[in-house]
Amino acid sequence: MKKFRILVAEDEELSRQNLVELLTEEGYEVTAVEDGKSAMEEFLKERYHLVISDLRMPRADGMELLKFIKELGSDALVVIITGYGSVDSAVEAMKLGAFDYIAKPLKEELVKLTVARARSYSELKDENLILKDSLKERFDLGKIIGFSECMKQVFEKIEKVASTDSTVLLHGESGTGKELVARAIHMNSGRRHRPLVAVNCGAIPEELLESELFGHEKGAFTGAVRTRPGKFELAEGGTIFLDEIGDMSPSLQVKLLRVIQEKQYDRV
Repeated sequence: MKKFRILVAEDEELSRQNLVELLTEEGYEVTAVEDGKSAMEEFLKERYHLVISDLRMPRADGMELLKFIKELGSDALVVIITGYGSVDSAVEAMKLGAFDYIAKPLKEELVKLTVARARSYSELKDENLILKDSLKERFDLGKIIGFSECMKQVFEKIEKVASTDSTVLLHGESGTGKELVARAIHMNSGRRHRPLVAVNCGAIPEELLESELFGHEKGAFTGAVRTRPGKFELAEGGTIFLDEIGDMSPSLQVKLLRVIQEKQYDRV
């Protein structure tokens, strides 16, 4: 198992030494600095999974360090230590993206529990990324079987359109793999970590299809007891695959065309 690396920023020497000793005994790899500025410099040198920072420190406080880490786009977690019993400061830190906070005087069991939670959370995030990558491989172009020149052209087109945000028309006989191609495009695109929403337009009654696609507001029609998002809204930032669009009525096809062209839609 890889080492869980922790950066401690604490200006009180005794408190800093106690944290280093406690966390090292728990098997963590710990580096300690005495102020926020030194923590920023150290953070740029190595990859840390967790930063434990005092709220009040010279040369950049805990809030400044937290903002610095978040502005870098780092996935490191931050735990703030406050010795002032300030709920407002703790809440502000959480709003800025802190994982948790601990109030002084520090209790060993609470520190160990908080760090263990942070480690579990960090490892879970890593596992999710690995899972998403494995899903990408599962639906990669190599999983579509085909050796003919026609299939090679299909592969090339998938690779070409996957890197764009263009609307793609897939046509072919039933059972030829249109949805598989749609999934391959999605899983090889920059949208692969967002939803892929598939809609079989031919399986939804005509009178319900518009609401299903665009959503509806509360009271829009009989039975609309609450606002409901549509498939387009659920696919925000990802991909929507509309199967059997030829089964739509001409009037609904016109509305769909407007959505595709204008990139806007209104709930029913």
